[in-house]
Amino acid sequence: MSSIFSIGLSGLNAAQAGMATTQHNIANANTPGYSMQQIVQTANAAQYTSSGYIGQGTNVSTVQRVYNDFLNTQILQGQAQSSQLSTYQTQITQIDNMIGSPTVGLSPAIQGFFNAVNTVATSPTSTPARQSLLSGAQSLAAQFQSLSQQLTSMSASLNGQIGTSVATVNALAQQIAALNQNIVQAQGAGQPPNDLLDQRDQLINQLNQQIKATVVKQSDGSYNVFVASGQSLVVGNQSYGLKAVPSLADPSRSEVAYTANGVTIPLQQSGIQGGALGGLLAFRDQSLNPALNTLGQVAIGIASSVNQQNQLGQDLNGALGGNIFNVPAPVVNGASNNAGNAVISASITNPNALTTSDYMLKANGGGSYTLTRLSDNAVTNVSAMPQTVDGVTLNLSSGAVVAGDTFLIRPTVMGAQNISVAITDPAKIAAAVPILASASSNNTGSASISSGSVNPPAPTNANLQQPVSISFTSPTTYTVTGAVPAVGGTVTYTSGQNISYNGWTVQISGTPATGDVFNIASNTNATGDNRNALLMAGLQTQNTLSGGTVSFQGAYDQLVAQIGNTTSSVTQASTAQTTMVNQLVQTQQSVSGVNLDQEAANLMRYQRAYQAAGKAIQVANTMFDTLLSLR
Repeated sequence: MSSIFSIGLSGLNAAQAGMATTQHNIANANTPGYSMQQIVQTANAAQYTSSGYIGQGTNVSTVQRVYNDFLNTQILQGQAQSSQLSTYQTQITQIDNMIGSPTVGLSPAIQGFFNAVNTVATSPTSTPARQSLLSGAQSLAAQFQSLSQQLTSMSASLNGQIGTSVATVNALAQQIAALNQNIVQAQGAGQPPNDLLDQRDQLINQLNQQIKATVVKQSDGSYNVFVASGQSLVVGNQSYGLKAVPSLADPSRSEVAYTANGVTIPLQQSGIQGGALGGLLAFRDQSLNPALNTLGQVAIGIASSVNQQNQLGQDLNGALGGNIFNVPAPVVNGASNNAGNAVISASITNPNALTTSDYMLKANGGGSYTLTRLSDNAVTNVSAMPQTVDGVTLNLSSGAVVAGDTFLIRPTVMGAQNISVAITDPAKIAAAVPILASASSNNTGSASISSGSVNPPAPTNANLQQPVSISFTSPTTYTVTGAVPAVGGTVTYTSGQNISYNGWTVQISGTPATGDVFNIASNTNATGDNRNALLMAGLQTQNTLSGGTVSFQGAYDQLVAQIGNTTSSVTQASTAQTTMVNQLVQTQQSVSGVNLDQEAANLMRYQRAYQAAGKAIQVANTMFDTLLSLR
C-alpha cells in the first residue's frame, strides 16, 4: 500500500516541478537572453517481485535549458560584425552628408574663387574685381577651415566614444567574472544554474556589441574570454581591462590599451575588431583621417600653386607678386616615450608630390632612419638628414635621437584647418607678367615671338628688369646680349623651341631673316596686362596634385566619390549583416525561446498529471481505509 502512496507522491512532485518550470518560462518570456527551461524526468528503479519488476514512480533528475551552443556562437560572431558595421555606417554618413553637399561642400568655394580670378583676368585694372578675388580667397579658406573643424570635432568626439565603449567592456568583464564564480559554486551542488548561465550568455552578447570576444568554456563551467589579439579579458573569476589612453605618437588621439596587474600595455589598434569599438577605430583609420589628409592636400595644393603663380607675376605697383595664401606646415609629433630629445622638422618643398598619407620615422642609430608611409607601408631608408620624400623635406632641427625613437609626420592634416589669406591689399594681386617681348619694327623675316612667361621659382627682380636682345646672324643662328650670365658666340635656332634667360622663357616661331632682332624687357606701366591672371585661372583645370595626375577639383571629387562609395558599401553590408543576425536570432528563438502557446498546453498537461497523481493518492487512501474497516 505504501508503494502506491510513494508512486502517487512522486508523480505529484514531478507535476508540481513541471508546473513551476512552466510558470517560470511564462514569467520570463520577455526577459532578454532567457532560454526556455524544461524538467527532465526519469523512472525510479523498479522493485522486483515474483510477478516481475513493478515500477516505483518517477523522479525529476534536473531542470535543463533548451540551448543550442552552435547557434549561440553564430549569433555572437554575427553580432560583433553587425555592431562594427552599424557604428561605422553611422559615423561615415556624417562625413558623406558634409562633403557631398552641393551647397556646403568645397566645390562651390573652389569654383567661386576661380570665377573671381577670371574676373580679374577680364578686368585687371578693376579694384572691385581684385577685391572680389580677395573675398573669394577668404571664402575658400573659410570653407576649408569649416570642413576641417567639423572633421576634427568628429575626431574629438570619437575619443569620448572610445572611452565610453572601453568603460562598458570593463564593466561587462567584471560582471562576467562575478557570474563565473557564482556558476562554479552553484554547479558544485551537481545541477546547472540555468538562470545564471543565461545571464552570463547575455553579458557575452552585450560584450560582442562592444568588441569581438572569443569565449573558451572551462571544465568547471566558467568562461575564459579573450579580445583583440588574444588578450585575456576574463579568466575564471578574475577580470582584466582595457583602457583609453592618449596615443604615444599623437596625444590628441585616444587609443585602446590593455591593463593587467597595474601595467598598461599599448595594443595594435588594427587588431581590435568587431563591435562598436572596432567600428570606431576602423572609421577613424580608414575614413576620417584620410578625409582630413585629402582635404589638407587640396588646400595646400591650391594655396601653393596660386602663390607660386602670383610670385611669377607683377602687381599694380610694378613689383613682383608675393603670397596670396598662408600655407600650413606639416605636423611632426615625437613619441612621448622617446629616449632622445631630438626635434624633427618638416617642410613642404614640392606640393605637387604630396600624398594623403601619414608617415612614421624611426631612428635606427648612427644617423640612419627608416621612414614608413603608413598608407601602404612603403619604406624609405634615410641615411642622413635633410631628406626629401614625397614632396616633404625632413630635417633634424635640434637635439639628439636615440635608436628606437619614433616620429609621426602628418604633412597635410592641418592644411585645411590652418589655411588663411596672406594679403589685404588688392593691388598686390599680380595679374601682369613682369616681362614684355617684342619684335623690332625693322624685322624683315616671318618669325614672331610669344608673349613670354616667368619661370618658377620666382627670379630676382633685377634679372627680370635686365633687357635682353636676340639678334639673328642668319636664319638659323642668333646672338644674345644682356643675359645673366652672358652668352658668348652664336646659338642655333629651332622654330618654336624654348628660349630661356634671366628667369623667363619665350618662343620664337617661323623663319627669321638675317639682322632680325627680338627684345625682352621689363614690363612697365602695364596695369592692363592680364597674362599672369590668365595663367592663374588656368590652374583650376591643370593636373597639379599627386604628381601631376589630378586637378584640385578632381582630387576633391575623388574624396567625395570615395566617401560616397564607402558609405554605400558599408550601409549595404550593415543591412545584410543585421538581416543575417535577425535570422539567426529567430532560428535560435525557435529552439530556445519561450512559446506561450506551448507553455499554456504544458500547464494544462501538468495540471492533469497533478490531478491524476492526487487521485491515485486518494484511491490508495480509500483502499487503506477499506482494509482498516475489515478489522
